[in-house]
Amino acid sequence: MSKKNINSENQLLNNLPLSEYQRLLPHLQEVMLVSGSVLHEPYDAINYAYFPVSAMISLVSIMEDGSTTEIGLIGNEGMIGVPIFLGGEYTISRAIVQMAGSSFKLRADILKQEFDRGGVFQKILLLHTQARLTQIAQSAACNRQHKIEARLARWLLSVYDCVLKDELDLTQEFISNMLGIRRAGVTIAAHALQDAGIIRYNRGKIVILDHKKLEEASCECYRVVQNEFIRLLGSRRG
Repeated sequence: MSKKNINSENQLLNNLPLSEYQRLLPHLQEVMLVSGSVLHEPYDAINYAYFPVSAMISLVSIMEDGSTTEIGLIGNEGMIGVPIFLGGEYTISRAIVQMAGSSFKLRADILKQEFDRGGVFQKILLLHTQARLTQIAQSAACNRQHKIEARLARWLLSVYDCVLKDELDLTQEFISNMLGIRRAGVTIAAHALQDAGIIRYNRGKIVILDHKKLEEASCECYRVVQNEFIRLLGSRRG
């Protein structure tokens, strides 16, 4: 039986049986994550796992020339720290807080200890990893196959799913870095969505006006990933 009426709004923690959650509870530290904070750099040992509640965290690939592309977007449906329980110790991507908010923080040794018990927590973390791999693979295909406007629509839906807010503080430079495209491309795509009455686009801010039309403007990648998160974890995700 899943636990009810707890303070956590992280969906992975909320899906735990009460007995497993109570074992973790003394070790879960609620923290406020500040926008721009780096949770771990490439090749750094990962000492803590994070289970976002209202924060949004990006996994970012960094090239030798310093350019960046987002390869994963994590909100309250997921967690940061997969190498802890898979045994890889570190990853080659950077984990950076893109939108400030609350999160639960858990020491790596505690997470590994609970994972090794082989209970529901282990199953949830493995299913989350499969869903995350689907997101990364679909994003790679999307970046190759689909037009910028559709990719931007998909990404905005994913951001909304993380923070559940229609008003998003997103600069042109930030979006271009995350999508791995030129700023001019972001401007053209954003204005096209604005002309269609789907978003309102001002400098440093995007407001989603019509979710249904935004999903229609998105490529099929949003729905593919969303359906996989629902199938595996019972949670919506972009």
